[in-house]
Amino acid sequence: MIRHARSVITVCVLSAALAACGTADAPRGGDTAVPSTPAPSPPAPPTLAPGPAGLTPVFTSGPRTGGKTVALTFDADMTADQGPRAAEGERFDNPQLIATLRALKVPATVFMTGRWAEQYPIQARGIGRDPLFEVANHSYSHYAFTADCYGLPTIDEDRMRADVERAYTAFRRAGVPDAKPYFRFPGGCYDQRALRALSATGVTAVQWDVVGGDAFATDADAVARQVLDWVRPGSVVVLHCTRSAAPTTERAIRTIVPELRRQGYRFVKVSELIGAVASGGLT
Repeated sequence: MIRHARSVITVCVLSAALAACGTADAPRGGDTAVPSTPAPSPPAPPTLAPGPAGLTPVFTSGPRTGGKTVALTFDADMTADQGPRAAEGERFDNPQLIATLRALKVPATVFMTGRWAEQYPIQARGIGRDPLFEVANHSYSHYAFTADCYGLPTIDEDRMRADVERAYTAFRRAGVPDAKPYFRFPGGCYDQRALRALSATGVTAVQWDVVGGDAFATDADAVARQVLDWVRPGSVVVLHCTRSAAPTTERAIRTIVPELRRQGYRFVKVSELIGAVASGGLT
């Protein structure tokens, strides 16, 4: 967790000859088979070019000019070893937060751990299939990719890539159709070794320039003030979608969203900001 600022089904229509269903019979009575047109593939999500020596690129914020846009991001955290706590009733989800974002019609990016998707597959699928949201990768285990990262357990370098790929597998099994090629390091902690380990995955690492400060916070107004004080055009705000560790986030959102809209901000997903940078926007 971040604790401080900085840093088809194809419907086969029966004809008399069943030609459209792919039978071996030739069309009869002069019928002409009409070839189906495959649906166009959606465009690939924008990513950043690799960094020096092919290292995983790191994205922090969008263009500061060209409009007042802001991306709200929510980390759905759950470590690989927290299953017993969930079994005892601890809630690592926040359905009310997602409901509020929907009610306010706020696009957002949810950085989800694979373990979270396994624990809450119906919610993961609902978020992933809602065009208002996009799902991105927050690792499978939520173990840190560096040492000394807010007390998180650490993952060995030779397991980093597998951990990220395991998360994508968990998303697919939960029914998330197209998780984005964006990755957020647990705790936001990374170094050159971690960037090198993930280079073959093709992900863009996504950081932030505004820390919401909602992790373990008890004052929703303080969280809202922190976000409102630091947001600038192109900002990426990091918040959390975990009731037990960020219980005030939904209340803070009910203050943050109307105020930023009053100030003329437009809410976007991270993919839009990355697309703007990839196409030549300045950070």
